[in-house]
Amino acid sequence: MTVHAGPTPEATPDVRRDQMLRAAAELIGERGFSDTRIADVAGRVGASPALVVYYFGTKDHLLTEALRWSERAFYADAHTMLAERQGISIRLESLVRLTCVPRGDEGESTGAWGLWFDLWAQAFRHDGVARDRIELDQQWRDMIAGVVRDAVNDREIEDVDVGDFAVTFAALLDGLSIQVALEDPVVDPARAHRIAMRFASTTLGFDWPATRRRAAASRRRPR
Repeated sequence: MTVHAGPTPEATPDVRRDQMLRAAAELIGERGFSDTRIADVAGRVGASPALVVYYFGTKDHLLTEALRWSERAFYADAHTMLAERQGISIRLESLVRLTCVPRGDEGESTGAWGLWFDLWAQAFRHDGVARDRIELDQQWRDMIAGVVRDAVNDREIEDVDVGDFAVTFAALLDGLSIQVALEDPVVDPARAHRIAMRFASTTLGFDWPATRRRAAASRRRPR
C-alpha cells in the first residue's frame, strides 16, 4: 500500500467540498434553510461565496448535497449495525432506534432532521429539490426492504409485498420521528418504538417480545 505525504491535486477539491457540506449541514441545522446564506457557508470555511457557488450552483442544490453528506454517516452506521445483527425483530428495532432520536441525544441525527424538514418544505415548491427528495427517500425504503427480503429468504416470515411494507413502514417511522424530534409530549421515543414494532410484528407475522408479554397478560386478564 502506498502512503501519500499529503493530498493529491485530485483529492484536494473533494476535501474542500466536504468542508463546505459540513458547514452547510451545521448552519442549516442551527438556523434553518431560509436564514442560511451562501456567504455564511463560505465564511465558516474561510472561502469566497463564489467558490461555494462554483461547487454547488444554487442554494437549493447545496441543501440537498448537505443532506446527502449528512446521511452518509447514518447509512454507514446502519449498514454496519444490520450486518452485525440477525433476526428481523432485532434488525428492524435497530432501524427504529436510529430514527426515533430525542433532541439532544444524538447531535448528528437531530441536525439531520432539521435538514429533512427544510428539504421537504423546498421539495413542495421546487421540482429540482423534489427529484432529489425522491432519491433520498427511496434509499431509506430500500434499506427497510432489504431487511424484510432477507427475512423472507431465511424463512423467518412468510412471503409479503416487500415494497408495500417498506413504503408504509418508512412513512410510519418518518411521522413518529418528526413527533419525537419536535418533542411532542404524547409521542416520546419509547412510545414511538412500541408503535413501530407493534405494526411491524403484526403486519409481517413475527414474534416481538413486547407483543408476547401483552398477549400473555391479556390471556390472564379475568373476564
